[in-house]
Amino acid sequence: MTQPHQQHPMIRLWDYADRYRGRIIQATAYSILNKIFDLAPPVLIGAAVDVVVQQEDSFIAHWGITDVATQLWALAGLTVLLWGLESIFQYAYDVAWRNLAQSVQHELRVSAYGHVQGLELAYFEDRSTGGLMAILNDDINQLERFLDGGANDVIQLITTIVVIGGVFFVLAPSVAWMAIIPMPIIVWGSLRFQRRIAPRYAAVREKVGSLSGQLGNNLGGIATIKSYTAESHEVARITRESDAYRQANRAAIRLSAAFVPLIRIAIMAGFIAILVFGGQLTITGQLNVGVYSVLIFMTQRLLWPLTRLGQTLDLYQRAMASTARVMDLMDTQPGIISGDEPLPRPAVQGEVRFDNVTFGYGNGLEVIRELSLCVPAGETAAIVGATGSGKSTLVKLLLRFYDVQQGSIRLDGHELRQLQVRDLRQAIGFVSQDVFLFHGTVRENIAYGTFDASMEAIVTAAKIAEAHDFIMELPDGYETIVGERGQKLSGGQRQRISIARAVLKDPPVLILDEATSSVDNETEAAIQRSLERIVVNRTTIVIAHRLSTVRSADRIFVLDRGRLREQGRHEELVASDGIYAALWKVQTGEQLRALPGRGNGHTNIPAGAS
Repeated sequence: MTQPHQQHPMIRLWDYADRYRGRIIQATAYSILNKIFDLAPPVLIGAAVDVVVQQEDSFIAHWGITDVATQLWALAGLTVLLWGLESIFQYAYDVAWRNLAQSVQHELRVSAYGHVQGLELAYFEDRSTGGLMAILNDDINQLERFLDGGANDVIQLITTIVVIGGVFFVLAPSVAWMAIIPMPIIVWGSLRFQRRIAPRYAAVREKVGSLSGQLGNNLGGIATIKSYTAESHEVARITRESDAYRQANRAAIRLSAAFVPLIRIAIMAGFIAILVFGGQLTITGQLNVGVYSVLIFMTQRLLWPLTRLGQTLDLYQRAMASTARVMDLMDTQPGIISGDEPLPRPAVQGEVRFDNVTFGYGNGLEVIRELSLCVPAGETAAIVGATGSGKSTLVKLLLRFYDVQQGSIRLDGHELRQLQVRDLRQAIGFVSQDVFLFHGTVRENIAYGTFDASMEAIVTAAKIAEAHDFIMELPDGYETIVGERGQKLSGGQRQRISIARAVLKDPPVLILDEATSSVDNETEAAIQRSLERIVVNRTTIVIAHRLSTVRSADRIFVLDRGRLREQGRHEELVASDGIYAALWKVQTGEQLRALPGRGNGHTNIPAGAS
């Protein structure tokens, strides 16, 4: 069975666009009818020549119109009719194809984006945002450009060949073959061109994806670039990426530009054959003058559009390279599959249990090893440990950003993999140390995820998070634009808005991942006061480096290299003189660990105080 990625991109696009097939057929019919009426003028010119030369013996006279003037007026009327129909169908196909292009582009982009959102977190960690943006935006736009004009060109070219070839064999079969001589050469050259140009345009699409990825990465890290005065380094890197894109395009352009001149030579041969041999037949009386005129004009109408075949194929190959990338993205299977079991949020008590869980990322190194722990419903549990001990990984596993490789995680006794992912994540509120705010107002960011919340509820959540006072001091209060990623706000302000967002969601399970790690003491105190209020009557899991923030937790789990080493209350763990006690001594100043370079003017920082 042929795999989807092994099929031709056009077949994959046709399968995807099944709901648009009726509109495609309709637009195709308009294109064909327009071209048929567009090819009528050479026939009318031949008929006019025949009337002038043959007069009462002309072809039209055989219809019963013997008066020459009347014949010419009849041709004039027929011309108006045919040109009018040509114009009508040109308008019809133009509107049909362009609207179709916009509709397909819109639905494909939305479908692709929706599909991407359903992929697991690991997929995004292995790919650049800019590369995905290139597919969702530039590649889909490339397909739109082909549907907007290229599809009509292909259909009308085929119509031209069929119609004119038929006219030739009806009017003058003895010379028709002369006009057809260049066709096999042109078709062979076009197919050869297509085979050679396809990989070059695939390379172009890959290069533009790489360039977009680097640009997106740099713009996202502009503050780091400036702080390390790395502007020239990054300009050089973008220069290399852009030059690679330019060179890939050059390779395609060299081949593409050579196509039309070669086709012109083949066209010239067919035109000369009709001109010379058809003329000789006309002189000897074997061919009617009017028919000869039709053949001359028709040859030009048949062969000359083939000069655009290179441009059309060029556009087609770009579109197919882009379509292949989009369809490959659409065919990517999610690594996290939602279960079927519903989990109504009002019914969630909040007991979280890890049973013999083992997990490692794609590099194969185990981050969590045979870990078992239980957080009873309604309690506050803290997870502490040195950097790299696996604390944040537990959060990702609980949210099913990743699936465990061994063991199981349960919420109220339900295995996470059996639950509907949407229900699971709606039951969990997540406040990360890396707060992400969307470009929009403060109000919109607090209400994110609870989009139907009233203004009163938003303000109440902000007050609980101790964010209301500083919000009211902003230029437009709750309608203040925060900027991309919330860059117009301080770190503490962003963190409190994130907490307000979680308060408004009111989840039965709340996860706080280093919620006070990067704020000043005053802001930390404000956040701590708000957290003390919001953890009441809900299961709360706190990930922390600062042990002072978890002293009041109902239980504390101490991780070391992915294993659970200690658990208990703060006082019990300090008294046990184990890992937790050592960390506590370091952070309270009883014990200091010198950083490399001690004695050389470097500051000594308490171990674990990151």
